[in-house]
Amino acid sequence: MTSETIISIFLGVGLAASVGFRVFLPLFALSLAAYFDLWQLNQSWQWIGSLAAVLTLGVATIVEIFAYFIPWVDNLLDSFAVPLAAIAGTAVMVSTVANLDPLVTWCLAIIAGGGTATAIKGAGATSRLASSTTTGGLGNPVISTVETGTAMVVTTASIFMPVLAAVLVIFILVVIFTIYRKLRPRARTGR
Repeated sequence: MTSETIISIFLGVGLAASVGFRVFLPLFALSLAAYFDLWQLNQSWQWIGSLAAVLTLGVATIVEIFAYFIPWVDNLLDSFAVPLAAIAGTAVMVSTVANLDPLVTWCLAIIAGGGTATAIKGAGATSRLASSTTTGGLGNPVISTVETGTAMVVTTASIFMPVLAAVLVIFILVVIFTIYRKLRPRARTGR
């Protein structure tokens, strides 16, 4: 495996994690990177770098970011965004991975890309639902701000410093797993 392949995997995982926070933001950033020749995409994904894709994904990003600041609308969006994150996470991984057999690329995309995006989006949707029920939705804009900021940081790191992005993704997943373990009910042991 070449260093180009490894870096492309790190890029894909970073963008997939970002998709877990905001579906369209990483796709828009990838589109901009391809449009300005900062990153080369796989042959069948060149369309993402077109002006039409940049404009469409840019508008979708703005709408998504602002919609998540509206309490209860954000919960509705999560019901669509969780499955969409799996698809988008898989897509960004497939579009960025270089020099691998297609079978390996797709397996990696489904597991690492779709799996990472779904895990992060699921955790975010759960926290937003908990916030909605405990604060009547008043705490949701705080969660949205953190998610959008994290998506921006991880997306930027993915494009310009993919290795750092991979480290950030590992950190984020460890935090999510730790919180999940602390919150889940403990199984009772029979004594």
